[in-house]
Amino acid sequence: MLLAVFADIHANRQAFVACLDYARSRGAEQMVFLGDYVGYGADPEWTVETVMGLVENGALAVRGNHDNAVGTPSESMNAEAQAAMEWTRGRLPAEQRRFLADLPLELWDEDRLYVHSEASNPPRWRYVQNAPDAARSLIATQAHITFCGHIHRPALYSMSSTAKMTSFIPTADVPVQLSGGRQWLAVLGSVGQPRDGDPAAAFAMFDTDSQQISYCRVPYDVEAAAQRIRDNGLPHWLADRLAVGR
Repeated sequence: MLLAVFADIHANRQAFVACLDYARSRGAEQMVFLGDYVGYGADPEWTVETVMGLVENGALAVRGNHDNAVGTPSESMNAEAQAAMEWTRGRLPAEQRRFLADLPLELWDEDRLYVHSEASNPPRWRYVQNAPDAARSLIATQAHITFCGHIHRPALYSMSSTAKMTSFIPTADVPVQLSGGRQWLAVLGSVGQPRDGDPAAAFAMFDTDSQQISYCRVPYDVEAAAQRIRDNGLPHWLADRLAVGR
């Protein structure tokens, strides 16, 4: 089965549509969503409604820290994120708020684990920024492959049976074989707010038969997404950063 795995959509309708279209054109058979559907961007209602519809038709989804913050005002965020979250809370209807609150923090599917931040303690929302962070996550699970987001920068880590780590930044559209002799941690880039210097939306596709993962980058109408942010009175930095992938 060919999976399309998305993280950190952040209410960016233009980026999300581009990624969904790209995944479908490549033959994706199931969608997996790793959280942070809202926050930063200007289309939270549309984004959550779209994810809800896909989940009703068999997609898998977990909760991210921004989704959690919708119903948890004490969630710690920076000033721009907090401003966007307060605006978002006023936009989402009760049904969508319940959907976000009821999402699990992690999901297993066969030998794969899906989580927003990392596996050792999902509610703490810790970032996987380097090999030691990845090792902590891998040691905490028996999954062959863990998929996560949260950091908005793509990376791929693996750990051998003797705890030897490897790490690298994957190249877009170059398949990587996830061999059975190692555990793997696939850190996805962000659909809606990449932070690796490339403004193109990011997600990954994974073939459960061949055990190959391909990281994807999809250009989209960045200025349209940025203008939506400005038009809704959200902090302009949230719009400006989209064009530089920061």
